[in-house]
Amino acid sequence: MSSNVSVKRLVSSQADFSQQLDTLLAWESVSDTAVNEAVTDILHQVKHQGDKAVMAFTERFDHLHVEDFSSLEMTQERLQQALDGLPAERRAALERAAERVRSYHEKQAQGQGSWEYTEEDGTLLGQQVMPMDRVGVYVPGGKAAYPSSVLMNAIPAKVAGVEEIIMVVPTPHGELNELVLAAACISGVDRVFTIGGAQAVAALAYGTETVPRVDKIVGPGNIFVATAKRMVFGAVGIDMIAGPSEILVVCDGKTNPDWIAMDLFSQAEHDEDAQPILVSWDKDFIDQVEASIQKLMPTLEREPIVRVSMAERAALIQVKDLDEAIEVTNRIAPEHLELSIEDPQAVVGRVRHAGAIFMGRYTAEALGDYCAGPNHVLPTSGTARFSSPLGVYDFQKRSSLIMCSADGASEMGKIASVLARGESLTAHARSAEYRIKD
Repeated sequence: MSSNVSVKRLVSSQADFSQQLDTLLAWESVSDTAVNEAVTDILHQVKHQGDKAVMAFTERFDHLHVEDFSSLEMTQERLQQALDGLPAERRAALERAAERVRSYHEKQAQGQGSWEYTEEDGTLLGQQVMPMDRVGVYVPGGKAAYPSSVLMNAIPAKVAGVEEIIMVVPTPHGELNELVLAAACISGVDRVFTIGGAQAVAALAYGTETVPRVDKIVGPGNIFVATAKRMVFGAVGIDMIAGPSEILVVCDGKTNPDWIAMDLFSQAEHDEDAQPILVSWDKDFIDQVEASIQKLMPTLEREPIVRVSMAERAALIQVKDLDEAIEVTNRIAPEHLELSIEDPQAVVGRVRHAGAIFMGRYTAEALGDYCAGPNHVLPTSGTARFSSPLGVYDFQKRSSLIMCSADGASEMGKIASVLARGESLTAHARSAEYRIKD
């Protein structure tokens, strides 16, 4: 049997608790020099050589040789074939998940439309909301394939009204994941290219002879993909630079400790840098959860990954009470927050910073990953302090509407003239003054 894993224990009453928490949360997300240099070269070559460079990098990194770029594109017929070929139970689950994700985002879209109003003098002001023309979705490929990511990235784009969705997914050694292709079919993806890495990001950002240039790139990837997205930002929009997955569970000690341990494992199994944290004011319960961790760890298929995450990034934090638990939560600003307490709705309004909030003992975070409905693309590494889950609004842009009446232009012209001359921008002032009535 595997040896026990040592999980950090923190107590808020300790004098150095704040320092310990800072150390626990520290994570270096900046790419190293070698990655930056490699990605810069890939972006440059794809920008200037197009399809040729993408084909060369696909052969180099994915060991996939093709004579013509058209071999790297999946047809709609091939996507439908993937969907039709799924086992009935798997297809039904995928379709039900897509239905729930679409339903949630359709409700989210309500109230996101254009608006305008007319002032007494006839001046019209407002905002016009329009979808982006074309969006690129990056999906990890090979064995580490995530059909749920296809649903979460493509469906809100479709709901927003994006005209064309381009998906890229690497297929190392030609290895295809039928569930990913089926998810693309269900989500309404328009074109799929079997390319990945920084070269796929570059193709989407700059366009090639075959891959059309997009307005925004969304979707998770490795450090090369994340670095490339950071570098092309400005040429295109991006969703976010995501760090390792995180879960913070606040529990009052009345939930089954095995449930809580497995909830922590559900994020720890993503990768060694994932961060699972339990916060509770019940010391005996924390002891019970730690016992469950040791008991259940050997039963996990991804035990080696979970073991590293739990040993190096996890923590069991004892606080004074629920109020302090909420304080710690807001300081951490977790990607996923479980409020495994008696009355979560009574305190959820005090949670200022969290990507997604799972309320009650039965609401496992894993449900949100696949089929609850809300998006699972969430801010990490404390960025929930200033950013939000991926949503319909991420695939729209807004134009201000201004149409002045003659009277409105005259009155506003007087104001603009004074302010413009105060800034020594006399052409601005004179342009406004021309509209002032005598």
